[in-house]
Amino acid sequence: MNWEVIRYQNDREMAAELLKHPDVVRVNNHIAKIQEDGPMGTRRRLLGTSVRLSRFMAPQVHKMADECIERLEMNIPHELYVYSSPQFNAACFKPEDGKLFVMFSSSLLERFEGSELKFVIGHEFGHHVYNHHEIPIGYLLRGNQRPDPRLALDLFAWSRNAEVSADRAGAFCANDMNGVARSLFKLASGLSNKIIRFDLDEFLKQLDEMQVEDTEPGQGAPREDWFSTHPFSPLRVKALTLFDQSVLMTENGTTHDHLEVGVQRLMSLMEPSYLEARTDTANAMRRLLFAGAIAVANADSGIDQEEITMFEKFFGRGEFNKGLNIDRIIEALPKRIKAANEQTSLTQRMQVMRDICVMARADNKASDIERAVMDNMVDQLGISRAFICQTLAQDCEPD
Repeated sequence: MNWEVIRYQNDREMAAELLKHPDVVRVNNHIAKIQEDGPMGTRRRLLGTSVRLSRFMAPQVHKMADECIERLEMNIPHELYVYSSPQFNAACFKPEDGKLFVMFSSSLLERFEGSELKFVIGHEFGHHVYNHHEIPIGYLLRGNQRPDPRLALDLFAWSRNAEVSADRAGAFCANDMNGVARSLFKLASGLSNKIIRFDLDEFLKQLDEMQVEDTEPGQGAPREDWFSTHPFSPLRVKALTLFDQSVLMTENGTTHDHLEVGVQRLMSLMEPSYLEARTDTANAMRRLLFAGAIAVANADSGIDQEEITMFEKFFGRGEFNKGLNIDRIIEALPKRIKAANEQTSLTQRMQVMRDICVMARADNKASDIERAVMDNMVDQLGISRAFICQTLAQDCEPD
Protein backbone atom coordinates (compact mmCIF):
# COMPACT_ATOMS: atom_id res chain seq x y z
CA MET A 1 0.00 0.00 0.00
CA ASN A 2 1.35 3.43 -0.93
CA TRP A 3 2.10 5.73 2.02
CA GLU A 4 0.05 8.52 0.43
CA VAL A 5 -3.11 6.43 0.76
CA ILE A 6 -2.91 6.42 4.55
CA ARG A 7 -2.24 10.16 4.89
CA TYR A 8 -4.87 12.02 6.90
CA GLN A 9 -7.15 13.90 4.51
CA ASN A 10 -7.21 17.14 6.52
CA ASP A 11 -3.41 17.22 6.65
CA ARG A 12 -3.21 16.89 2.86
CA GLU A 13 -5.81 19.57 2.20
CA MET A 14 -4.54 22.09 4.76
CA ALA A 15 -0.93 21.64 3.64
CA ALA A 16 -1.91 22.32 0.02
CA GLU A 17 -3.59 25.59 1.04
CA LEU A 18 -0.80 26.68 3.37
CA LEU A 19 1.86 26.11 0.71
CA LYS A 20 0.08 28.73 -1.41
CA HIS A 21 -0.09 31.31 1.40
CA PRO A 22 2.05 34.38 0.52
CA ASP A 23 3.91 34.27 3.85
CA VAL A 24 4.74 30.58 3.46
CA VAL A 25 5.91 31.17 -0.13
CA ARG A 26 8.02 34.13 1.01
CA VAL A 27 9.77 32.20 3.78
CA ASN A 28 10.35 29.14 1.58
CA ASN A 29 11.90 31.35 -1.10
CA HIS A 30 14.15 32.90 1.54
CA ILE A 31 15.24 29.47 2.77
CA ALA A 32 15.90 28.34 -0.81
CA LYS A 33 18.20 31.33 -1.40
CA ILE A 34 20.16 30.51 1.75
CA GLN A 35 20.51 26.89 0.65
CA GLU A 36 21.91 28.01 -2.70
CA ASP A 37 25.03 29.15 -0.83
CA GLY A 38 25.49 25.73 0.71
CA PRO A 39 24.05 23.37 3.36
CA MET A 40 22.41 24.96 6.39
CA GLY A 41 24.64 23.02 8.77
CA THR A 42 22.19 20.44 10.12
CA ARG A 43 24.65 17.55 9.82
CA ARG A 44 27.50 19.57 11.28
CA ARG A 45 25.36 20.48 14.32
CA LEU A 46 24.33 16.86 14.82
CA LEU A 47 27.93 15.65 14.60
CA GLY A 48 28.91 18.25 17.18
CA THR A 49 26.10 17.68 19.68
CA SER A 50 25.19 13.99 19.37
CA VAL A 51 26.57 10.56 18.47
CA ARG A 52 26.07 9.10 15.00
CA LEU A 53 24.80 5.54 15.22
CA SER A 54 26.61 3.40 12.69
CA ARG A 55 25.19 0.07 11.58
CA PHE A 56 27.90 -1.67 13.61
CA MET A 57 26.98 0.28 16.77
CA ALA A 58 23.20 -0.08 16.48
CA PRO A 59 22.31 -2.96 14.14
CA GLN A 60 18.79 -3.48 15.53
CA VAL A 61 17.86 0.19 15.24
CA HIS A 62 19.10 0.30 11.65
CA LYS A 63 17.23 -2.92 10.87
CA MET A 64 13.98 -1.32 12.08
CA ALA A 65 14.72 1.82 10.09
CA ASP A 66 15.37 -0.25 6.96
CA GLU A 67 12.07 -2.08 7.44
CA CYS A 68 10.22 1.23 7.84
CA ILE A 69 11.91 2.61 4.71
CA GLU A 70 10.83 -0.45 2.74
CA ARG A 71 7.30 -0.30 4.17
CA LEU A 72 6.96 3.40 3.27
CA GLU A 73 8.66 2.93 -0.12
CA MET A 74 11.23 5.60 0.66
CA ASN A 75 14.36 6.08 -1.39
CA ILE A 76 16.77 8.36 0.44
CA PRO A 77 20.05 7.81 2.33
CA HIS A 78 19.75 8.41 6.06
CA GLU A 79 21.79 8.80 9.22
CA LEU A 80 20.68 8.06 12.77
CA TYR A 81 21.88 9.98 15.82
CA VAL A 82 21.46 9.78 19.59
CA TYR A 83 21.89 12.49 22.21
CA SER A 84 21.94 12.33 25.99
CA SER A 85 18.61 13.16 27.60
CA PRO A 86 16.32 11.69 30.27
CA GLN A 87 13.29 12.78 28.20
CA PHE A 88 11.70 10.51 25.60
CA ASN A 89 12.03 12.34 22.30
CA ALA A 90 12.86 11.93 18.62
CA ALA A 91 13.07 14.27 15.65
CA CYS A 92 13.41 14.14 11.89
CA PHE A 93 15.17 16.98 10.07
CA LYS A 94 14.63 18.34 6.60
CA PRO A 95 17.02 16.54 4.20
CA GLU A 96 20.36 18.19 3.52
CA ASP A 97 22.50 17.31 0.49
CA GLY A 98 20.03 14.53 -0.33
CA LYS A 99 20.40 12.84 3.07
CA LEU A 100 17.80 12.42 5.84
CA PHE A 101 18.68 12.75 9.53
CA VAL A 102 16.77 11.25 12.46
CA MET A 103 17.74 11.86 16.08
CA PHE A 104 16.69 9.99 19.24
CA SER A 105 17.15 10.73 22.91
CA SER A 106 19.26 8.18 24.78
CA SER A 107 16.44 7.32 27.20
CA LEU A 108 14.04 6.54 24.35
CA LEU A 109 16.47 4.13 22.68
CA GLU A 110 17.17 2.41 25.99
CA ARG A 111 13.55 1.92 27.07
CA PHE A 112 11.56 1.42 23.82
CA GLU A 113 11.58 -2.06 22.34
CA GLY A 114 10.45 -3.79 19.15
CA SER A 115 7.29 -2.33 17.65
CA GLU A 116 7.35 0.50 20.22
CA LEU A 117 10.56 1.85 18.71
CA LYS A 118 9.51 1.01 15.17
CA PHE A 119 6.40 3.17 15.66
CA VAL A 120 8.61 6.10 16.68
CA ILE A 121 10.94 5.59 13.71
CA GLY A 122 8.01 5.29 11.29
CA HIS A 123 6.43 8.41 12.77
CA GLU A 124 9.62 10.41 12.10
CA PHE A 125 9.90 9.04 8.57
CA GLY A 126 6.25 9.97 8.10
CA HIS A 127 7.08 13.65 8.55
CA HIS A 128 9.54 13.25 5.67
CA VAL A 129 7.37 11.32 3.21
CA TYR A 130 4.51 13.78 3.72
CA ASN A 131 6.84 16.77 3.18
CA HIS A 132 5.81 18.33 6.49
CA HIS A 133 9.08 20.26 6.60
CA GLU A 134 8.04 22.14 3.46
CA ILE A 135 5.81 24.25 5.72
CA PRO A 136 8.45 26.13 7.77
CA ILE A 137 6.28 26.61 10.84
CA GLY A 138 9.23 27.44 13.09
CA TYR A 139 10.51 30.19 10.78
CA LEU A 140 7.01 31.61 10.40
CA LEU A 141 6.15 31.73 14.10
CA ARG A 142 9.57 32.71 15.43
CA GLY A 143 10.87 34.87 12.60
CA ASN A 144 11.47 38.61 12.66
CA GLN A 145 8.35 39.36 10.62
CA ARG A 146 5.11 38.78 12.53
CA PRO A 147 2.75 36.27 10.93
CA ASP A 148 -0.90 36.98 10.32
CA PRO A 149 -2.67 35.88 13.55
CA ARG A 150 -5.13 33.78 11.57
CA LEU A 151 -2.22 32.14 9.78
CA ALA A 152 -0.71 31.32 13.18
CA LEU A 153 -3.90 29.50 14.21
CA ASP A 154 -4.04 27.68 10.87
CA LEU A 155 -0.41 26.58 11.30
CA PHE A 156 -1.14 25.09 14.73
CA ALA A 157 -4.28 23.38 13.41
CA TRP A 158 -2.30 21.94 10.48
CA SER A 159 0.46 20.82 12.84
CA ARG A 160 -2.02 18.72 14.81
CA ASN A 161 -3.34 17.17 11.59
CA ALA A 162 0.23 16.50 10.43
CA GLU A 163 0.83 14.56 13.65
CA VAL A 164 -2.14 12.32 12.78
CA SER A 165 -0.54 11.48 9.42
CA ALA A 166 2.87 10.82 11.00
CA ASP A 167 1.21 8.62 13.64
CA ARG A 168 -0.45 6.61 10.88
CA ALA A 169 2.90 6.14 9.14
CA GLY A 170 4.37 4.92 12.42
CA ALA A 171 1.48 2.54 13.08
CA PHE A 172 1.68 1.30 9.47
CA CYS A 173 5.37 0.47 9.98
CA ALA A 174 4.92 -1.11 13.42
CA ASN A 175 1.84 -3.11 12.37
CA ASP A 176 1.15 -3.84 16.04
CA MET A 177 -1.48 -1.74 17.80
CA ASN A 178 -0.46 -3.10 21.17
CA GLY A 179 3.11 -1.92 20.62
CA VAL A 180 1.90 1.43 19.30
CA ALA A 181 -0.26 1.94 22.39
CA ARG A 182 2.64 0.97 24.67
CA SER A 183 4.83 3.49 22.87
CA LEU A 184 2.30 6.28 23.37
CA PHE A 185 1.79 5.24 26.98
CA LYS A 186 5.52 5.45 27.64
CA LEU A 187 5.69 8.86 25.98
CA ALA A 188 2.85 9.98 28.23
CA SER A 189 3.94 8.49 31.52
CA GLY A 190 7.72 8.27 31.28
CA LEU A 191 7.43 4.70 32.60
CA SER A 192 8.99 1.56 31.19
CA ASN A 193 8.01 -2.11 31.21
CA LYS A 194 10.20 -2.57 34.28
CA ILE A 195 7.82 -0.41 36.29
CA ILE A 196 4.35 -1.22 34.95
CA ARG A 197 2.47 -4.14 33.45
CA PHE A 198 0.87 -2.65 30.39
CA ASP A 199 -2.50 -3.91 29.18
CA LEU A 200 -4.00 -2.56 25.97
CA ASP A 201 -7.58 -3.34 26.93
CA GLU A 202 -7.20 -1.53 30.25
CA PHE A 203 -5.57 1.43 28.54
CA LEU A 204 -8.28 1.68 25.90
CA LYS A 205 -10.97 1.24 28.58
CA GLN A 206 -9.61 4.36 30.25
CA LEU A 207 -9.78 6.22 26.95
CA ASP A 208 -13.31 5.01 26.26
CA GLU A 209 -14.37 6.52 29.57
CA MET A 210 -13.30 9.95 28.44
CA GLN A 211 -16.36 11.98 27.62
CA VAL A 212 -15.55 12.79 24.01
CA GLU A 213 -19.20 13.24 23.09
CA ASP A 214 -19.51 15.98 25.74
CA THR A 215 -16.25 17.64 24.59
CA GLU A 216 -14.85 17.21 28.09
CA PRO A 217 -11.68 15.28 28.95
CA GLY A 218 -12.18 12.47 31.42
CA GLN A 219 -10.36 11.77 34.65
CA GLY A 220 -7.57 9.73 33.06
CA ALA A 221 -5.38 12.53 31.70
CA PRO A 222 -4.75 16.24 32.29
CA ARG A 223 -7.02 18.55 30.34
CA GLU A 224 -3.93 20.36 29.02
CA ASP A 225 -3.10 17.26 26.95
CA TRP A 226 -6.02 18.00 24.66
CA PHE A 227 -4.31 21.18 23.47
CA SER A 228 -0.74 19.95 23.13
CA THR A 229 0.58 18.87 19.75
CA HIS A 230 3.66 16.85 20.54
CA PRO A 231 3.14 15.30 24.00
CA PHE A 232 0.67 12.47 24.35
CA SER A 233 -2.96 13.26 23.68
CA PRO A 234 -5.93 10.90 24.15
CA LEU A 235 -7.11 12.02 20.72
CA ARG A 236 -4.00 10.52 19.12
CA VAL A 237 -4.69 7.08 20.59
CA LYS A 238 -8.36 7.21 19.65
CA ALA A 239 -7.47 8.30 16.11
CA LEU A 240 -4.96 5.46 15.80
CA THR A 241 -7.48 2.95 17.13
CA LEU A 242 -9.87 3.99 14.36
CA PHE A 243 -7.01 3.69 11.85
CA ASP A 244 -6.11 0.21 13.08
CA GLN A 245 -9.75 -0.90 12.73
CA SER A 246 -10.06 0.49 9.19
CA VAL A 247 -9.62 -1.23 5.86
CA LEU A 248 -6.20 0.44 5.61
CA MET A 249 -4.88 -1.90 8.31
CA THR A 250 -7.46 -4.69 8.69
CA GLU A 251 -9.09 -6.87 6.06
CA ASN A 252 -12.84 -6.21 6.10
CA GLY A 253 -12.27 -3.20 8.36
CA THR A 254 -14.29 -0.01 8.30
CA THR A 255 -14.16 2.07 5.12
CA HIS A 256 -11.62 4.80 4.49
CA ASP A 257 -14.42 7.40 4.44
CA HIS A 258 -15.71 6.15 7.81
CA LEU A 259 -12.20 6.46 9.23
CA GLU A 260 -11.76 10.05 8.06
CA VAL A 261 -15.16 11.12 9.36
CA GLY A 262 -14.39 9.57 12.74
CA VAL A 263 -10.99 11.24 13.01
CA GLN A 264 -12.35 14.58 11.83
CA ARG A 265 -14.95 14.38 14.58
CA LEU A 266 -12.21 13.83 17.17
CA MET A 267 -10.00 16.58 15.82
CA SER A 268 -12.89 19.04 15.61
CA LEU A 269 -12.60 19.34 19.39
CA MET A 270 -9.33 21.20 18.80
CA GLU A 271 -10.22 23.29 15.73
CA PRO A 272 -11.29 26.96 15.80
CA SER A 273 -14.65 26.21 14.15
CA TYR A 274 -16.39 28.50 16.63
CA LEU A 275 -15.18 31.42 14.52
CA GLU A 276 -17.73 30.55 11.84
CA ALA A 277 -20.42 28.62 13.72
CA ARG A 278 -23.77 30.30 14.43
CA THR A 279 -24.70 28.88 17.82
CA ASP A 280 -25.06 30.53 21.23
CA THR A 281 -21.98 28.65 22.42
CA ALA A 282 -19.88 29.74 19.45
CA ASN A 283 -21.08 33.34 19.86
CA ALA A 284 -20.03 33.33 23.53
CA MET A 285 -16.62 31.97 22.53
CA ARG A 286 -16.17 34.61 19.80
CA ARG A 287 -17.16 37.44 22.14
CA LEU A 288 -14.69 36.18 24.72
CA LEU A 289 -11.94 35.91 22.08
CA PHE A 290 -12.67 39.43 20.78
CA ALA A 291 -12.58 41.11 24.20
CA GLY A 292 -9.71 38.97 25.45
CA ALA A 293 -7.57 39.76 22.40
CA ILE A 294 -8.28 43.49 22.86
CA ALA A 295 -7.38 43.34 26.56
CA VAL A 296 -4.11 41.50 25.94
CA ALA A 297 -3.08 43.76 23.04
CA ASN A 298 -3.91 46.90 25.04
CA ALA A 299 -2.06 45.77 28.16
CA ASP A 300 1.40 46.77 26.99
CA SER A 301 1.44 50.51 26.09
CA GLY A 302 -1.89 50.48 24.29
CA ILE A 303 -2.82 49.25 20.82
CA ASP A 304 -0.66 50.62 18.02
CA GLN A 305 -1.36 50.65 14.29
CA GLU A 306 0.60 47.46 13.69
CA GLU A 307 -1.50 45.62 16.26
CA ILE A 308 -4.66 47.05 14.70
CA THR A 309 -3.57 45.71 11.33
CA MET A 310 -2.95 42.26 12.85
CA PHE A 311 -6.28 42.38 14.68
CA GLU A 312 -8.19 43.11 11.46
CA LYS A 313 -6.36 40.37 9.60
CA PHE A 314 -7.83 37.97 12.12
CA PHE A 315 -11.28 39.39 12.80
CA GLY A 316 -11.90 41.07 9.45
CA ARG A 317 -11.27 44.39 7.75
CA GLY A 318 -12.91 47.29 9.52
CA GLU A 319 -13.62 45.36 12.73
CA PHE A 320 -11.25 47.67 14.56
CA ASN A 321 -12.33 51.21 13.78
CA LYS A 322 -12.21 54.65 15.35
CA GLY A 323 -15.62 54.09 16.92
CA LEU A 324 -14.45 51.05 18.89
CA ASN A 325 -14.44 51.88 22.60
CA ILE A 326 -11.45 49.98 23.96
CA ASP A 327 -12.12 50.85 27.60
CA ARG A 328 -15.74 49.72 27.35
CA ILE A 329 -14.77 46.43 25.74
CA ILE A 330 -12.22 45.72 28.46
CA GLU A 331 -14.79 46.66 31.12
CA ALA A 332 -17.18 44.17 29.51
CA LEU A 333 -14.61 41.35 29.63
CA PRO A 334 -15.75 40.03 33.07
CA LYS A 335 -19.33 39.78 31.77
CA ARG A 336 -18.14 37.92 28.70
CA ILE A 337 -16.12 35.59 30.91
CA LYS A 338 -19.21 35.00 33.04
CA ALA A 339 -21.27 34.25 29.91
CA ALA A 340 -18.59 31.85 28.68
CA ASN A 341 -18.58 30.06 32.03
CA GLU A 342 -22.35 29.63 31.79
CA GLN A 343 -22.64 28.68 28.10
CA THR A 344 -19.47 26.77 27.25
CA SER A 345 -17.57 23.74 28.50
CA LEU A 346 -14.19 24.01 30.17
CA THR A 347 -12.56 22.54 27.08
CA GLN A 348 -14.14 25.20 24.87
CA ARG A 349 -12.93 27.95 27.20
CA MET A 350 -9.45 26.45 27.05
CA GLN A 351 -9.72 26.51 23.27
CA VAL A 352 -10.39 30.26 23.29
CA MET A 353 -7.49 30.91 25.66
CA ARG A 354 -5.21 28.79 23.51
CA ASP A 355 -6.15 30.93 20.50
CA ILE A 356 -5.48 34.12 22.47
CA CYS A 357 -2.07 32.68 23.41
CA VAL A 358 -1.33 31.91 19.76
CA MET A 359 -2.25 35.48 18.80
CA ALA A 360 -0.05 36.86 21.58
CA ARG A 361 2.77 34.55 20.55
CA ALA A 362 2.51 35.83 16.97
CA ASP A 363 4.15 38.97 18.39
CA ASN A 364 7.26 36.84 18.96
CA LYS A 365 6.86 36.85 22.75
CA ALA A 366 4.10 37.72 25.18
CA SER A 367 5.27 40.41 27.59
CA ASP A 368 4.97 40.05 31.36
CA ILE A 369 2.08 42.54 31.35
CA GLU A 370 0.23 40.61 28.64
CA ARG A 371 0.91 37.38 30.51
CA ALA A 372 -0.60 38.90 33.67
CA VAL A 373 -3.81 39.72 31.77
CA MET A 374 -4.04 36.16 30.46
CA ASP A 375 -3.37 34.73 33.92
CA ASN A 376 -6.23 36.83 35.31
CA MET A 377 -8.54 35.58 32.57
CA VAL A 378 -7.78 31.89 33.15
CA ASP A 379 -8.27 32.35 36.89
CA GLN A 380 -11.82 33.55 36.21
CA LEU A 381 -12.41 30.85 33.58
CA GLY A 382 -11.39 28.02 35.89
CA ILE A 383 -8.28 27.11 33.87
CA SER A 384 -4.87 26.35 35.31
CA ARG A 385 -2.19 29.01 34.78
CA ALA A 386 0.10 26.18 33.75
CA PHE A 387 -1.98 25.92 30.58
CA ILE A 388 -0.84 29.41 29.55
CA CYS A 389 2.78 28.50 30.28
CA GLN A 390 2.48 25.33 28.24
CA THR A 391 0.83 27.01 25.26
CA LEU A 392 3.22 29.95 25.10
CA ALA A 393 6.27 27.70 25.43
CA GLN A 394 5.08 24.96 23.09
CA ASP A 395 7.60 23.89 20.49
CA CYS A 396 6.19 24.18 16.99
CA GLU A 397 8.54 22.03 14.93
CA PRO A 398 7.18 18.68 13.71
CA ASP A 399 8.72 15.76 15.58
